[in-house]
This record gives sequence, structure tokens and C-alpha cells, in this order.
Amino acid sequence: MSQGFSIELYFDPALENQVLKAWNVLARRQISTQLIEIESRPHITLFSSPFLDPAKLESVVKSFASKQEPLSLSFSSIGTFPNEKNVLFLAPAPTMALLQFQAQLCEAIKKEGIEIGEEFKADAWIPYCAVAQEVPKTRMAEAFCVLRDLKLPVSGYAMDIGLVEFSPVREHFSFGLGNTVEA
Repeated sequence: MSQGFSIELYFDPALENQVLKAWNVLARRQISTQLIEIESRPHITLFSSPFLDPAKLESVVKSFASKQEPLSLSFSSIGTFPNEKNVLFLAPAPTMALLQFQAQLCEAIKKEGIEIGEEFKADAWIPYCAVAQEVPKTRMAEAFCVLRDLKLPVSGYAMDIGLVEFSPVREHFSFGLGNTVEA
């Protein structure tokens, strides 16, 4: 049974490989393997909802993606949220281009009558790329040390946007940024 849907921002292959390197190091140390197990792909979540009709969003996302250019990203810090999910993440520098990209996407979704949750509203959204979930509290410091060895910042481009259902992760569709919409 589906736990929800997310619209995700995907990276160029070199940047994706840098994030996968972090996932694999944490997995080898048996700190966290969940992202690998659910067959996720390195990403930044732009929007998420427990209930969605993928068909309703496909044309909206395709049209939005066609009007965008690849986004420059630089993951420059490591973080975690103060909750029980024990997520560790890489945080991108929150550039105006990234923040506007997400806000414009949410506006396009809102026009379709889909409600935008508080955490995805422009003044509350926190961009991040998860590298570990459900890290045991006793291993959090070790996980931070492992991630510090990544030699941040790691930089690249956001190249694609897609809709996934989880968990496990199943992609419904994805579109390259800047691709023209075919008639």
C-alpha cells in the first residue's frame, strides 16, 4: 500500500554518484541502508502528499519542466532534523533560483486544486538530500564523521524532475529540465 507521493528533483550523474557514495559508505558501516532498500534515488523533495492522482499532475510537471533550465546545486553542509526519523542529509546552498523553482512548482500544483502542505510552502520549505534514515541515535556521531569525510562542497546540476510513489519507490514519470514539450 502506498504511503504517499513526492515530486523529486534529480541530479546529473556525477552529483548523483557523489550522493550514492555517501549512501554506500553508511551502508557498509551498517549505519543505515534504508534508502538503498526502498530503491530510492538521490534527490531533493520539492513536494509531497499522502494522496495524489499522478495522471492529474503529469501534464503540469511536464509543462513546468519544459520552461526551466538545469539548476546549479552545491551541497555544502550536513544536517539532521530534530525528530524521531533520525534523517541525515546534505543541504544545498539555498540559492534564490532553487527557492523560486520550488515555489513556482507549488504554485502550478496549487492551480490544479491540490493542497500544499505547510512544510512545502515558500516560507517553510527546507531543501535537503537525504543520505540516511532511521540512523540509530547511538551511531549519529559516527555517521556525521563519515559524512564529513566527503570533502564538501559537492556540486553539480539538477537535471530532471519526477513523480514517485513510495515505499518502495516507484517512479510514475520524469522529465528533463528545459526539454521542449512535444505536441
